[in-house]
Amino acid sequence: MAEFSKCSCLKPTKWLKGKVIGSGSFGSVHLAMDKATGGFFVLKSTDSEAGFKCLANEVEILENLDSPHIIKFIGKDLSFEANGKRKLSLFLEFMTGGSLADVAEKFGGSLDEEVICLYTKGILKGLKYLHENGIVHCDVKCKNILLGTSGEIKLADLGCAKRIKDHKVKGITKSLSKSIGGTPLWMAPEILRNEELDFAADIWSLGCTIIEMATGKTPWGGDICTNPLAAVLKIACSNEMPHFPSHFSHVGLDFLAKCLERDSKQRWKVEQLLDHPFVSKGNSVKNKNFKVASTPASVLDGGIFSEMDFLDDQSSGDEDESMSENALRDREFWISTRGGKMDLESSESWINVRN
Repeated sequence: MAEFSKCSCLKPTKWLKGKVIGSGSFGSVHLAMDKATGGFFVLKSTDSEAGFKCLANEVEILENLDSPHIIKFIGKDLSFEANGKRKLSLFLEFMTGGSLADVAEKFGGSLDEEVICLYTKGILKGLKYLHENGIVHCDVKCKNILLGTSGEIKLADLGCAKRIKDHKVKGITKSLSKSIGGTPLWMAPEILRNEELDFAADIWSLGCTIIEMATGKTPWGGDICTNPLAAVLKIACSNEMPHFPSHFSHVGLDFLAKCLERDSKQRWKVEQLLDHPFVSKGNSVKNKNFKVASTPASVLDGGIFSEMDFLDDQSSGDEDESMSENALRDREFWISTRGGKMDLESSESWINVRN
């Protein structure tokens, strides 16, 4: 596969646009070819205002990153159509293995625990790099994790990512809270409650992603939810937990318990998780002498969610942990404007590249 160096733009005469390999509410994803080298890359483009903001955020995040665990940024292009509308294109590395969701589908819907260990370690390395650079991914899930031909893992789809100043923001400002995106079934309870945005949110999402890899299902079960607001409240404010895979080893269940801790301050950090036997010992995940914490396994009564482009005001840091009445009313209004229907499994962002 041809190598690319970063550049501010690739002139249209220098590359060929191929078939559509993905789409989303914000735009389209095409396979493309560099005419100078014959190498493939991915072209993301949008001409909608909402899509422009999302893609511009991804450009701003990616063009300052350089890690083997993050999808490689190649270039960008800004053009104007005849009607004056802006069109933004983003050029990215093409990962031939597709997303982990694609991989699981090709191998029967779920993955073996030993493979999950390897993939989890790769995800953690990507999150470690992001967190060290003050960035929260905000949308970790199988569809946003890509695989190379040699098994290398790379985090992708950083359109929802947020850069945290001083590595922590307490009491998110009104403008920031409105812009937080993600996929609710994978989102941490404190984020759904409009509390502080911190790196711990990615750790909760990682736990949900492991459940997704292990079961081939959404982390809260596969039943269609007829009351999205009730489902959000269940995740945000109850003591219930995602359903842990019953076939997992004790070590794997303990790792999940460290990720899926409702108290974000008690949730393990990336560095701690990298030293956990689940990823550090590789094939020894079935170590029977490993002591584990209790592992909750209650299931949400129905629930499939999509991205919520949160429109509610940020509650102050002095409020109770439960959602404020204003936040609840705003979410209820947001849902009602969509006829009460939401696809809670999608972030309405970009669909990952497929072969």
